[in-house]
Amino acid sequence: MNSRLVMLHGWGATSDDLEPLGRSLAAAIDLPLEVVALAAPHLHPQPPGRQWYGLFPADWDGVPAAVEALQERLKTITRQGPAMERTVLLGFSQGGAMALDSGCGLPLAGVISCSGYPHPNWEPADQHPPVLVMHGRQDTIVPATAMDAITARLRSNRCETLSFDNGHTIPEEMVQPMLTFLKRVLKGP
Repeated sequence: MNSRLVMLHGWGATSDDLEPLGRSLAAAIDLPLEVVALAAPHLHPQPPGRQWYGLFPADWDGVPAAVEALQERLKTITRQGPAMERTVLLGFSQGGAMALDSGCGLPLAGVISCSGYPHPNWEPADQHPPVLVMHGRQDTIVPATAMDAITARLRSNRCETLSFDNGHTIPEEMVQPMLTFLKRVLKGP
């Protein structure tokens, strides 16, 4: 049974940013995994980077429309190929915040937030998908306390957290925990 991993890059990056990680995860997992790296819809103030919404200054009023647009893109993607229930949404930094806000309101197989943060008015659904939250303890861009703020809003039995010794990055040692999570949430019926 085919599955899909949808990847959301961080503020100022492009869709190419997470593709090597996606290819690595797809090659290491023992099931067919299609990787889709989405580009944020808006130009970053310093092109060619992209952004899901303005961040400096933070355009929190623009977040609901950004989340709704991403959810519509995900619904469109899952009409072809693997269904939403066979899709995992992975995001880094601003993409991690978007993955949480968009993904926890959809019937996805799972959500992975790497160095993400909760949007100010985010209220996840009670029946949200399983979530893996990972964050560097030395992150100076998005403080590690963001992980605590995320987990405080999620149902603890549906959320797994991992902190690591590093900054605003996805280090090599986090690949195996991501694979373990993917295998668990994408296992066959």
